[in-house]
Amino acid sequence: MDLKDPKSPEWQRFLKSFTYAWNGIYRTYRSERNFQFHVSIGMIVIVMGFIFHLNIFEWVVLLFLIGGMLALELMNTALEHVVDLVTDEYKPLAKSAKDASAGAVLVYAVLSAIIGVILFYNHLFQ
Repeated sequence: MDLKDPKSPEWQRFLKSFTYAWNGIYRTYRSERNFQFHVSIGMIVIVMGFIFHLNIFEWVVLLFLIGGMLALELMNTALEHVVDLVTDEYKPLAKSAKDASAGAVLVYAVLSAIIGVILFYNHLFQ
């Protein structure tokens, strides 16, 4: 990464930061089964949103839930990689960090599913 390279103009460093971010998303998608699952579910939910003609508020909520889930899964993956980079041996604190990060993803996933059911409930049973 050459984001700190003083020879590169500021705007080039800014544009490269987007390349690095997309690379991170792409690599996570290619290597992490849970991220692939969340992307797939998100796409299914978006298609359902079009089928059921969600209103603007429902779309905003839905997109925040999907984006938040993907962002949280990316952060979980980043934390897991950092912990793996720091130590190869079993350490209770490393396990606790990974478990807490995975727990945050689970809490958000369950909350998102509940909100999704609430959003689609009226559309499904009209």
